[in-house]
Order: sequence, then C-alpha cells, then structure tokens
Amino acid sequence: MTAAYLSSVRLRRELPEGSWLRGLGPVRYLMAGNSLEFDRPVTFLVGENGTGKSTLLEGIAVACGFNPEGGTRNFSFSTRATHSVLGEYLTPVRKRYPRDGFFLRAESFYNVATNIDELDESPSMSPRLIDSYGGVSLHSQSYGESFLALVQNRFGGEGLYLLDEPEAALSPSRLLTLMGEMDQLVKADSQFIAATHSPILMAFPKARIYELSGAGVQEAEYRETEHYQLTKRFLDDPERMLRYLLED
Repeated sequence: MTAAYLSSVRLRRELPEGSWLRGLGPVRYLMAGNSLEFDRPVTFLVGENGTGKSTLLEGIAVACGFNPEGGTRNFSFSTRATHSVLGEYLTPVRKRYPRDGFFLRAESFYNVATNIDELDESPSMSPRLIDSYGGVSLHSQSYGESFLALVQNRFGGEGLYLLDEPEAALSPSRLLTLMGEMDQLVKADSQFIAATHSPILMAFPKARIYELSGAGVQEAEYRETEHYQLTKRFLDDPERMLRYLLED
C-alpha cells in the first residue's frame, strides 16, 4: 500500500495551563505522549457531540497549511476568527507531499463558495476559479449538489482531503455516491481524513476508525462503534425504541 501523505500527528509542545483544549479527550491523549497514526488511505474520527472531532480535524488542517475556514492551501479569506490554536501545537509527520488538497468544513462551506465568486469577479481572474468546481456557482446549487460538484470536479487525485461532517449535506443515496467518488480518488493515490457521525460513511472498506470520547482516543471496528450499534438497534425495531423514548 502506498505511504500516506500525512502519516501521523503529535503535540510539538505542551498546551498552556488553563486552555480549554486540555479538557478534550483527544488532546489529553496527545498530551500523554501518544500520536495519531494515519497509515491507511481513509481514516474516520467518530464520537459524541463535544468530544473534539471537528476541533482535532481543524487543528490537523491548520498544521498542514490549510485555511482554518476551509478550501485549498491557496485560500486565505477570513470571515470570523473562531478557530482554536490547536494547529499551532501539532506536528504533522509527512512521508511525501500531495499534489492536491482540500479542507471541507460543513459550517463554513458557504464562505468558501462566496470567496470563489468574489475572486472570479476580478477582471484579472483567468481562467475562472469556478471552472475547477464544475463551471456553475456553488451558490446556485443545493448544498448537497454543490458539495458533490466540489468532490467530482475539484478533487483531482494525488491529494490529501480533510472532510468535516460531509454527511450534513447529503442524503443516504448521495452518501453512497460520495463513497464511490472516494474509492476512485483513493485508487488515484489520495488520502482522506474525515470527522463523521454517519454509520453509512464509516463502512468504507478497510478504513481506520478512531472513536473519540472524554477518556481519549480508541481504535474501533466498524460494528463496535456506538453509531453503528445504536442505528442498527433503531432500524431493527424502531417502534420499540420510540416507545422507550416517548413513553409518558
């Protein structure tokens, strides 16, 4: 198997006392001298809300040179500085450098689309940036359509792609479409690291799954994850689950 572009991350120095980041399980895991290994083409960060998945992924993105609000390494716009300082404390270990890359943030994808349109308004912008994204303004499409346009047109292979909750944009059938696109990109020598709640996406073959919690980080098999088990219990007998949840 081809070596990953990003093979691991670790803390380069101690976070300051009093930092809220020290309360996150994955940060404490790194503070204990551990590293996170990314030696497979696809890695998922999963866990409950508030466990630090998006914060960790954002920190990895910043440490790798991406704009904290998303986009390629060439994006430098900033609408509001809400990102954490974690990226300044992480050391990314690389074995080689990708030709392509993108950091997708569900919460700021609108800002990325706006920045593309604004840059294309400049008379000196030739060719237009939007031509790399399918030729149609991302704002003129639904969120799901624009996200798939991004993956299908802008992701060119030989890339490092960081995705924060991509399922937020997609229906179940479109999630399957995304998995097909990911498979083609992996075959084109790409690496994905994604924070997700989707048990559909987590089923990607041979992916490494890190389950984040207040206790730290633990590698998990797909069917051992709480996301899979809870979803399966619900789908097997939704009436029973609803009776339990909605009883008077």
